[in-house]
Amino acid sequence: MFYKKKYLPLFLGVATAAGIFIGGKLNFSDSPDKLFSTNSKKEKLNRLIDYIEYDYVDDINTDSIVDVTVNGILNNLDPHSVYIPKEDLERVTENMKGDFVGIGVSFYTYRDTITVIRAIEGGPSEKAGIKGGDRILMANGDSLFGNNIIDGDIVKRLKGPINSKVDLTVYRKGAPKLLNFTVKRGVIPIKSVDASYMLTNKLGYIKVNRFAESTYKEFKKGLDKLIDSGATEIALDLRGNPGGFLSIAEQMVDEFLGKNKLILFTKDKRGHIEESYATKRGSFENGNVYVLIDENSASASEIVAGALQDNDKGVIVGRRSYGKGLVQREMDLGDGSAVRLTVSRYYTPTGRSIQRPYKTIGHKDYYDEYSERLDSGELLDPTKIEVADSLKFKTPKGKIVYGGGGIIPDVFVPIDNTLHNETLQYIEQYQFFDNFIFRQLDLDRHAYDGISRKDFIDSFEVDDDMVVKFQDYVNTQTRSKITFVAYHDEVKQYLKASLAEQLYGNGAFEEVINKTDIMIEEVIKLSETAH
Repeated sequence: MFYKKKYLPLFLGVATAAGIFIGGKLNFSDSPDKLFSTNSKKEKLNRLIDYIEYDYVDDINTDSIVDVTVNGILNNLDPHSVYIPKEDLERVTENMKGDFVGIGVSFYTYRDTITVIRAIEGGPSEKAGIKGGDRILMANGDSLFGNNIIDGDIVKRLKGPINSKVDLTVYRKGAPKLLNFTVKRGVIPIKSVDASYMLTNKLGYIKVNRFAESTYKEFKKGLDKLIDSGATEIALDLRGNPGGFLSIAEQMVDEFLGKNKLILFTKDKRGHIEESYATKRGSFENGNVYVLIDENSASASEIVAGALQDNDKGVIVGRRSYGKGLVQREMDLGDGSAVRLTVSRYYTPTGRSIQRPYKTIGHKDYYDEYSERLDSGELLDPTKIEVADSLKFKTPKGKIVYGGGGIIPDVFVPIDNTLHNETLQYIEQYQFFDNFIFRQLDLDRHAYDGISRKDFIDSFEVDDDMVVKFQDYVNTQTRSKITFVAYHDEVKQYLKASLAEQLYGNGAFEEVINKTDIMIEEVIKLSETAH
């Protein structure tokens, strides 16, 4: 299987949840004996749980009580210290690892049957001969179709140990009989670099959707490809990126900063400071860089933006970032669950903490700050951004920067209300674009055979008839009646982008969407006027 990442602003809660994976570089100085020694507070909790288990009048699942207790404790700390139940830990770890073992297809459950959208290029299924549109009916003799089958069960049956084999029975439209394939499971990447291509003859573009273990390797591959294509400037798109591992952010920054430039420093409760410096191995130390951020760029994304801004390297473009300056470390709780606990704060090279205040407000209000930014007008007008003179800092070249709540861009770009309206976000959230395009392709998968990726992106146009069909489709899926009169062109663009992605794979969606992206347009203008 393959989990794709679309270009859309993420919901704030999702961004925050994913952003907590930053860190893992610090160690406790206390010994295990000291950390876990018995005391009256711990005994108090243990006794209460024992009383409930043995003496309470009704049968109670004490595991659930423990989960509630752990969550209650963490809720009294900071918004980014979180508990991960054992049933979620494998999925969470897999996502941040950046790959998993599987057969290598993206699929859609269509009319109670697994239907392949695309076989991942170079993956096990493509090598075995599986194509887009194929229906996978059976795996090792077990049925994979029917109303009772759910995606989670499908994933479990198709996953397995690396190099193990799975026998698939497949229906292919037009084939005279069912087809049989034997697929050897392999390592399947979960892409964290959505796109890497040239915007102009000198400006390369890379979009990174998170900072997983595999992200730096993907990023470096994309960066090298752009350098080989003649890029002397890079647009690094971190919009909607909720963060991830701190070490990956450090490696990425190192590509842009010269030797011994400070990337960041961290400070724990004991006042212990650890500093991170750039090395001499950076491959883009002399090129211009533009970092694109928005209100959902968090954690490791802010480390990258802050390090470059404070070193007077490049230009930060967009809107004020999320504002997360805390570092978490994952700790095993012994039963398959884990806690990610905040163990330090990080600071940008000038000494800024960009963590938003959280002690005086509840966690709900903390997560709801996007609404406050929207209501205040900050997303449309940079003068509405609140700054404090007490948190003013200077870069080596004298530029004024502020701490206290996110990275404030050097060049402000307002939110595009046309693309960020509730109707389009609702349609995208429920994958109506993808599902509709899949159905249209399934009618005739050879209709686009003669069109190259470049010709499609540059010249293909979605006609009005497809928009009408899409509107009818959406209205069959929802109770309310939706019309696209106000954003007809935007719907066409999203349909084209979804079609491009299903036809041509990774990066095609972004290439189409970026054609009319106002932040991309601003970066191209900056590039054209740069000396």
